[in-house]
Amino acid sequence: MDPKELEIIMETLEEESILKEKIRDAASDMEKSIRVMMATLTGIHSTRRDQLDVLLNSTEQARESCKKPLATIAQIVPKHQYWRWKDLYARHIQNLVFIIVLSDYLRSGKLSSIQDISDCLGLNPEWHNEVHIQTEDYLQGIISVINELASFSSRFAINSVTLGNFEEPFKIQRFASDVFAGFSMLSLKNDALRRRFDSLKYDLKRIEEVVYDLRVRNLGPAGQSQGQSQE
Repeated sequence: MDPKELEIIMETLEEESILKEKIRDAASDMEKSIRVMMATLTGIHSTRRDQLDVLLNSTEQARESCKKPLATIAQIVPKHQYWRWKDLYARHIQNLVFIIVLSDYLRSGKLSSIQDISDCLGLNPEWHNEVHIQTEDYLQGIISVINELASFSSRFAINSVTLGNFEEPFKIQRFASDVFAGFSMLSLKNDALRRRFDSLKYDLKRIEEVVYDLRVRNLGPAGQSQGQSQE
């Protein structure tokens, strides 16, 4: 091998190694904030609905702190090389999608769009070729939200009832059903994403079982009765 060519290769490898470490450092900073938010959000299972805003607001400082490492990634990733480096922090993006979508659902009952999440994280449209919310990461985050709302045998719905909030499981069911209907219209090529989509069927079934039980006992919102559940 030509010595000059070998030297160029070595320099390139060294530069890529340095860049990889910088991206990992930024991702690590994000991860610290994400852990704080994840730990805080576990409190939704034991917090009354009218007190949720206080809990959700307590995550805003940590969420704001994620903007800087994302901006750093946008600055250090070479132009038009998003796909080459995204796997170093994709998991953190999925977690941020989960956190924001879950928080927005609990506040407003609505599903956040990719643009909503991008705005929340301060992602400049000009950075699109260096860092952005990839569609598959967005969908993975949404599935995680439904998993959480179902919460391994509908824990969230069951705890909502325990806290005297009988309407919450019905709201969760409507939200989860809408999400499932949307996913059903997609042609999912990604195997991992398709497998996770299949899990939504089981999550929805768990939630529907809780809703049915409430209807049978006439504990649902006005107009929800046993007769309606059997139509």
